[in-house]
Amino acid sequence: MDQLKTIVKDCTKQELPKFEIGDTVRVDVNIREGDHERVQAFEGTVIARKGSGISETFTVRRVSYGVGVERVFPIHSPSVKNVTVIRRGNVRRAKLYFLRNRVGKSAKVKGKVQ
Repeated sequence: MDQLKTIVKDCTKQELPKFEIGDTVRVDVNIREGDHERVQAFEGTVIARKGSGISETFTVRRVSYGVGVERVFPIHSPSVKNVTVIRRGNVRRAKLYFLRNRVGKSAKVKGKVQ
């Protein structure tokens, strides 16, 4: 078991981004197209966080041209370069899957008053 812990320790990120469910975030993802690499931003609302340790993931949802798009990102993945919190959200649930069925203003998360 100690060998597994050493392998996991080498693969985990030391500086984890601090965000919560309901926050609007911009995730910078490294995209590889053939020989070229570029950084692409995906901006949306965090609707779920799942798992723990090296297998922890978070789901980001946005509406693009009237179509809901969700992406699941592993937190410790080397392709996830940066997670920037744009706006804090005030929510009372651990998972915001109900936003999938909402359209327009009701699909927005209220902001946290600071």
